[in-house]
Amino acid sequence: MNPSDLERGALTLVTGGTGFLGRHLVPALVEAGLKVRALVRSPERAAWMEPLGVELAFGAVEDEPSVRKAMSGCRYVVHAAGHFRFWGRRETFMRTNVIGTADVMAAAADEGVRKFIHISTVAVIGNPIPGRVIDEEHPPDPADDYQRSKLEGERVAMRFFRERGLPVVILRPGAFYGPWGRYAFNRLFFEDPLKGNLVQVDGGRHIIFPVYVSDVARAIVAAIERGRPGEIYNICGEPISHREANRIISEEAGITSFRLDVPGWIMIALARLMTWIGDLIGVEPYYPINLRSYVFNDWPVSSEKARRELGFEPTSFREGARQTLAWFREMGIWKGRRAEAFRARLEDAAG
Repeated sequence: MNPSDLERGALTLVTGGTGFLGRHLVPALVEAGLKVRALVRSPERAAWMEPLGVELAFGAVEDEPSVRKAMSGCRYVVHAAGHFRFWGRRETFMRTNVIGTADVMAAAADEGVRKFIHISTVAVIGNPIPGRVIDEEHPPDPADDYQRSKLEGERVAMRFFRERGLPVVILRPGAFYGPWGRYAFNRLFFEDPLKGNLVQVDGGRHIIFPVYVSDVARAIVAAIERGRPGEIYNICGEPISHREANRIISEEAGITSFRLDVPGWIMIALARLMTWIGDLIGVEPYYPINLRSYVFNDWPVSSEKARRELGFEPTSFREGARQTLAWFREMGIWKGRRAEAFRARLEDAAG
């Protein structure tokens, strides 16, 4: 498709619209001139969509009849629903990320949709090959049940592309950060330090793969416009070390850049113990052992293909960090003298 081929006013089904990505995706689709229908479980969590003119369809990706009803008349689909945690039962991940994906794709194929954007994750790589750039040709080696389920979801998507002719484009975003999130990257790199939990491992030398969440929303619109069916695109910011990310966030927040350096073996032992206790009592631990592949590997992700074909341009990490901190302050999650000093600096910069 060419950039001018996006059909303004076309009905577009979004799954996962009430999630972290959905908060940014739904407004981006509306701004692009698309008519959005969101498949949602809870009307309360979707109330913010109503002023945008979004049509709500109630159901879940695991409920095939509700999926088929929501799919009726849709030209485009963005399948952003997924179960993402660092801890949990394999069956839960598979039910949402594989079986639910297959149900949505089957309904889309029967409806004859024009483009299907499937949101996967760079994390399907699992254990990156040391010294190798992570492009779309890097072989996946999933390290946990979430990663395995997302890779299987990709395989489902490619089967529908080959066997049913469903025009699927797969996007693999990095680790989301930005407004409206309090899990994973946002918790570890923003909320924890703001609350005084100043910890890093292995000297902060490992490379991480963050992506500002609004950039992913814009990449989805670009993929609808000109993503090639059957192709995979990494959507990620510039690779950055833990140490550099901590330094930038600390500078922007006006907090100390000091981090207590904990040897990797201690953190892994602690995570194993916490996971054992979490499994025993049925509560997700603060540091699950599944964090290991994300924290103790280097993730030099390349988004060159998306830059070339989709026009993807990531937000600088400093600017993304500034916007994320502003949201933490606005929501009252970050309070106190430093939060107010940060607000004053933003106001001065705005003139």
